[in-house]
Amino acid sequence: MKPIYLDYASSTPLDERVLKTLVSFYEKNFGNPSSLHFFGQKSLAFLDEARARIAKILLANQREIIFTSSASEANNLVLRGILKAYFRNLLHFKKINCPREEKFFQAPKVILSSIEHPSLLETAKDLEKDGALRVVYLPVNREGIIDLKTLEKELDSETILVSVMWVNNEVGSLEPISQIARLIKDFKEEKKSQKISSPFNLYPLFHTDASQALNYFDLNVLKSGVDLMTLSSHKIYGPIGIACLYVKSFLQESPSLIAPLVTGGDQEFGLRAGTENVASAWAFAQAVEIAASLREKEYQRIWDLALYFFQLLKSQLPLIETNSPLGQKDKWSPHILNLFLPYKENLVQALDLMGIAVSSTSACSQRLEKPSYVLKALGFDETRAKRSLRFSFGRPTTKKELELAAKRIIKFLSS
Repeated sequence: MKPIYLDYASSTPLDERVLKTLVSFYEKNFGNPSSLHFFGQKSLAFLDEARARIAKILLANQREIIFTSSASEANNLVLRGILKAYFRNLLHFKKINCPREEKFFQAPKVILSSIEHPSLLETAKDLEKDGALRVVYLPVNREGIIDLKTLEKELDSETILVSVMWVNNEVGSLEPISQIARLIKDFKEEKKSQKISSPFNLYPLFHTDASQALNYFDLNVLKSGVDLMTLSSHKIYGPIGIACLYVKSFLQESPSLIAPLVTGGDQEFGLRAGTENVASAWAFAQAVEIAASLREKEYQRIWDLALYFFQLLKSQLPLIETNSPLGQKDKWSPHILNLFLPYKENLVQALDLMGIAVSSTSACSQRLEKPSYVLKALGFDETRAKRSLRFSFGRPTTKKELELAAKRIIKFLSS
């Protein structure tokens, strides 16, 4: 039975061009980029160029790209690193301005959408347990979109960070990133007018996890207005084990608004110690460039395939419903189609036996076998969450492949 892969939101295959680049690089380069000799400086030059190539696609500065081992690490660096820097700055400010004040601790506030990736939600909950943070989880509507008015009400002088993902990894909801950035900017300008002492007038910072977005959307950081942005290599046909965090330059200036989690050497401009994975960074840069060059063409092709696949299933299985904002250009990324199939349970395993690879939740949560917290946040009950599947499409996906998958699924659910 020919296997059909429909789980591209979990991970993508390595692009053949990227694989050749990776193998070729390992054959010729091995120097530690921190070493001062020729071999080390050669590696450093490759690392700097990889950083510059990614920055060019984002319209960012080369120094604003920080390489990490994964998107989860990048997201942890955002939450834990910003909190760490905040407390350092707070202590310094209090010593200078309030030397006799004994009680000054106030756990700062972070605002997250309720459907963020587990690497943000679980990190926030962990910090919340320690009493280091107060977290507001923004509700979403049935389409998975946050309410801007609710966000506006929640912004206050204690808020240090807002994090809303660009594209949701389970249902494909497309969040209004530029509008969120504008709202936060207006709030900060009002804060400045009240002459609140620096660095506190620079809060809240705005982060977006764009791991699912680069293949289909322009992630121009100047246009979007974000302060921090997470990207993942293995979501864009690059190697596993490499990701990056865009960190706007002012956050790295003195007093720094983000602190490292991994300390030791001064790699990655002091924000992440450890010998850099130069080969993977080089391959990651190529994957970013390829994704950007194919973006518009792939967006339309995948859009058409997703609608076609849904229609194939719906014509024979009328009880199927979509959990994604299907067909809404300003609210949906077409590579993710989440469907409610009310016919049977345990469908991931059943489809796997039919040679069809799909997911029910984020890949990070699959083994827990819990109903999707994302679908629950959208207002769906546990039964619907248990009988829903995420189909996600990619560059290798073809019309014939989807027709074959639909045929197998219809036969199984009709029996």
